[in-house]
Amino acid sequence: MLKIALESLGCSKNLVDAEIMMGILNRKGYKLVGDFSDADIIIVNTCGFIESAKQESIDTILDLAQYKTTGNLKILIVTGCLAQRYAEELKNEIPEIDAIVGTGSYQNIDDIINGLKEEKQIVSLNDIEFAFNEELPRYISTPSHMAYLKIGEGCDNHCTYCIIPKLRGKYRSRKMEDIVKEAKELASRGVKEVVVIAQDTTKYGCDIYGKEMLPELLEELAKIEGFKWIRIMYSYPESITEELVKVIKKYDNICNYFDMPIQHASNKILKLMNRRTTKEDILSKIEMIRTHIPNATIRTTIIVGFPGETEEDFKEVIDFAQKVKFDRLGAFAYSREEDTAADKLPNHLEEDIKVERRDALMLVQQEISQELNAAKVGNVYEVLIEEQVEDKVYIGRTQGDAEEIDSIVYVKSKDQLNTGDFVKVKINNALEYDLMGDVIDELA
Repeated sequence: MLKIALESLGCSKNLVDAEIMMGILNRKGYKLVGDFSDADIIIVNTCGFIESAKQESIDTILDLAQYKTTGNLKILIVTGCLAQRYAEELKNEIPEIDAIVGTGSYQNIDDIINGLKEEKQIVSLNDIEFAFNEELPRYISTPSHMAYLKIGEGCDNHCTYCIIPKLRGKYRSRKMEDIVKEAKELASRGVKEVVVIAQDTTKYGCDIYGKEMLPELLEELAKIEGFKWIRIMYSYPESITEELVKVIKKYDNICNYFDMPIQHASNKILKLMNRRTTKEDILSKIEMIRTHIPNATIRTTIIVGFPGETEEDFKEVIDFAQKVKFDRLGAFAYSREEDTAADKLPNHLEEDIKVERRDALMLVQQEISQELNAAKVGNVYEVLIEEQVEDKVYIGRTQGDAEEIDSIVYVKSKDQLNTGDFVKVKINNALEYDLMGDVIDELA
């Protein structure tokens, strides 16, 4: 029995593809292992979104290739966005790679491995606009209390800085009944937090139903018994409607959490980015959300240093962040990517200016975060326990925190807690981003 290990890089959407590959191979009798030195086959599921992600993917491939001499490794397979984007370069420059599998070919992973008995350095780049195969198994790799639920693939937004439509194809929604069926299976397995994902979740349904159907989908998911938290990620501001906000407000098991990547606050830069919104529209959406759900957590991402961004444009971003006071904000220095429209724009900025602006924005957000956290001292929150760090001290998350990307709560408990427990925690201390508190009602 061949042993397979997998390293999945990049976003949660990429992780779901990796889980499907592992499900296929697990069903075919391969043994899944966590120790790379023990694996006969290693799959590296790569990200190719921005320069730093590409570099991480390449470094990981080279590191794991060494197991061909120091471990049991016989077959090294590279999958995902970097494989789709740079197949020829990978084939020519890293001869240790045995197969390169694009974003439209991961469903054929078993056939590709079997093909390596006859052929070396297979390159499989099938149609990136493949139809969903709902019969494929999935091996959930996240902690047993949470799982991702991918509702669509690809993207039609064509933001000028983004390569995703070329790597993943046009937007394709899954049928609602298929999503609900998978969600019920997840709930039956004990999943308490389901995270709804797509390149743009708010566009769900527009291709197959003729209208955006995320509110209707959430209504169906909210009725499934067992889900404590339903979290929606990647919601573009222009498609966050009052109908959607009202559905989120209506159900206690849908998190009052809005992951809304605005990317900028200067209308000039938003237009250059081909974002289909304006600063004024974004502000009105935020005000609408907070009117309906005053305690909503609003998370965003912002790209600074975009081509043509002036000091005045950047000041608009700073002023906007200070005015809105986002609960969570991630800032990124613009990454110049070949084959994108933004790459061809004039007035690219020097790297040090981009980094300086990113750091300046994060300093502003740090102060905002500290202020918002300080106001939480004395409050009681429901916290999902994820890890024990020392005796009677745990790490958890509130409803306002997505796994791995947001803040954490350090929790003290006089009783033993388990991963996946929900407890009531009274906050007694606030750090710049994280909170500290004590359990007041064990196992809420």
